Amino acid sequence: MTKQTILGRVKQLAKANINALLDSAEDPGKMLDQLIRDYTDNISEAEQAVATTIGNLRLMEADNAEDVKSAKEWGDKALAASQRADTLRTSGDTTEADRFDNLAKVALERQLGAERQVSAAAPTIKGQQEVVEQLKTGLNSMKEKLGQLRTKRDELVARSKSAQAQSHVNDALKSIDIMDPSSEVSRFEEKVRREEAKVKGQQELAASSLDAQFNDLEGLADQAEVAKRLAALKAG
Repeated sequence: MTKQTILGRVKQLAKANINALLDSAEDPGKMLDQLIRDYTDNISEAEQAVATTIGNLRLMEADNAEDVKSAKEWGDKALAASQRADTLRTSGDTTEADRFDNLAKVALERQLGAERQVSAAAPTIKGQQEVVEQLKTGLNSMKEKLGQLRTKRDELVARSKSAQAQSHVNDALKSIDIMDPSSEVSRFEEKVRREEAKVKGQQELAASSLDAQFNDLEGLADQAEVAKRLAALKAG
């Protein structure tokens, strides 16, 4: 995958609106799982691309540092050769002075070449540094999104389980609704009330029969008293 492609994908995924994606999904749970897999794969792929980009940048920076060092060294050599030439010319040795001046010129040409390489590499290095920073920022955003996705998935799973549990409770409550006249509890309660009423009826019936018996006893006693008094009248 090219640098431009991975950078574009990182930016796109980092800016993704999770809530909007879930709202448009037929099955949010499955979509979350798929998004998590996609983000995980893309983060792994992006990390490899970023590592490669950083590695290339460090090589460019190292080469540039060598060019900077080389430019300085050639400048030092040019200065040393020029100073040697001046000393020799002062002493009258113009041939050797000219030779060292020529060496100074060669050193200066090498210095100029190294400086041009430093200048030419500067924009590329700067561009690569900016790309690396963008990739790092994008990767961090993607990792944050991945954390959000996992949190959202756990939240939806918990809510789904809670809803299922509440549904089971509601179904159970409906099956034992004691206020329903057609329920088993109501029918059993009605049966008990009829049995209680029957017992009360039996008790009332027994009580009336006992009262009648006592009334019969009282009638017999009155008849005996009347017969006794009648006998006394006749005897007297």
